[in-house]
Amino acid sequence: MEEQYDIIIIGSGLGGLECGVILSREGYKVLVLEKNKQLGGNLQTFSRDKRIFDTGIHYIGGLDEGQNLNQYFKYLGIMKDLNLKRMDEDGFDLISFDDDEKVYRHAQGYQNFIDQLAQDFPEEINGIRTYCDKLIEVCNTFPMYNLEPSNSDLQNMPFLDVNAYEFICSVTNNQRLRNVLAGTNVLYAGEADKTPLYVHALVVNSYIESAYRCVNGSTQIAKLLTRVILNNGGKVLKHAHVTKFHFKGNTIESVELEDGRAFFAKNFISNVHPAVTLEMVEEGKVRNAYRKRITSLSNTVSTFIVHIALKPGKIKYFNYNIYHYFDPDVWKGPHYKVEDWPLSFAVFTGVTSKNDGYADTITLMAYMREEETQQWADTYNVVSKVMERGEAYEEFKIKKAEKLIDALEKRLPGVKQSIHSYYTSSPLSYRDYIGDKWGSLYGVMKDYKNPLKTFISAKTKVPNLYLTGENLNMHGALGVTIGAVTTCSEFLTNDYIMKKVVKA
Repeated sequence: MEEQYDIIIIGSGLGGLECGVILSREGYKVLVLEKNKQLGGNLQTFSRDKRIFDTGIHYIGGLDEGQNLNQYFKYLGIMKDLNLKRMDEDGFDLISFDDDEKVYRHAQGYQNFIDQLAQDFPEEINGIRTYCDKLIEVCNTFPMYNLEPSNSDLQNMPFLDVNAYEFICSVTNNQRLRNVLAGTNVLYAGEADKTPLYVHALVVNSYIESAYRCVNGSTQIAKLLTRVILNNGGKVLKHAHVTKFHFKGNTIESVELEDGRAFFAKNFISNVHPAVTLEMVEEGKVRNAYRKRITSLSNTVSTFIVHIALKPGKIKYFNYNIYHYFDPDVWKGPHYKVEDWPLSFAVFTGVTSKNDGYADTITLMAYMREEETQQWADTYNVVSKVMERGEAYEEFKIKKAEKLIDALEKRLPGVKQSIHSYYTSSPLSYRDYIGDKWGSLYGVMKDYKNPLKTFISAKTKVPNLYLTGENLNMHGALGVTIGAVTTCSEFLTNDYIMKKVVKA
């Protein structure tokens, strides 16, 4: 007799692990299946030259006492064990432009945020205040963001159809300030003609409230969540690549793994991209209209990353992130011409427990469209399928890396001679390790012109198949956490979970 689980969760990204914690705590028999050798999805880290590199989460917001993610993490049982470093309060994100010697600071705390920007834009203080007031107003309309039960009535929610770019333009005529206010839109792959204001507001507000780095990497979050699942009697398996659902009537009976193993459950939660999930559902089990709607959604752009290991004692550790623009229009990044790449880049440095005052890593990131790696699209580099991509791919990566490092040298003179070694990841890396087909940074692109279309319900058209993860409503640690609670509310009710969150 095959072992039967109450819930099988496919994918061990943040959302999958959080669902595992919530449901196993409530007595459900849970199994988490992960295709890779490391758990965590975007929480994964890797080590090279005795340095730790984050792959996806480079800083987290909302973690001060009483703030939303702090409270959710308390409920999940991991907050007290996190090893965190608070970033610079007067400038955790620095925005700079190639044609401007000034560096503009995003500060923690709304009054401090206003005060810091007012130093550079004294005549624009009213516009800066208006901008901040609106961010707070928008965030206040999302119940679970404010630790309140959700009414699930998306139809009547305000601001869904308000465009972020147009709103920012409305608060000031100063073009430089407009670009500074939108200067961290890499955090959500913002596009001027698509991104809703609520996406901008929910992400930016979280960091203005508080900004932290994970000491020794974000994989600690995955390890802590896994430990809770195991302590609750759940199971977590690595090297377990789900390739197919098997049905009994209209409901799923089991999942089949690439190696032929099968696992049975009453319900299934997928933490992989909804379009990839539907590829595992045989034709005829969901209506074609639903399948077409999910598979036709646009996805956010991908990225190219250079992971730099620094020589010891060369670059002072800087407790902030850098967003630098060669083109002053901060919204143009995804729409570069190949010959003009990069139009911008983001810089993050890791923080370690040894803390000798010097940085030992730099993560250098620039947008890259997946079409640039299309000629190698049929090759894979995952545990079950390692294929050589050949010299042309290696040459491609070296060319891109050297160009990006040259760009960084202009912003941080002396960094080039401080490099011990570097490693790269491309859209193919994101595709292989995160589990979507496009290497998308943040999954489905939200669009203010048709907001309800880009909200994906946790319930699918298969009665016992549910979704979770960054594609549901919002990405980022907070957005995914709220999404996990939303998914688990299908089993436990939202009121029930949110009462427990508040009391944690």
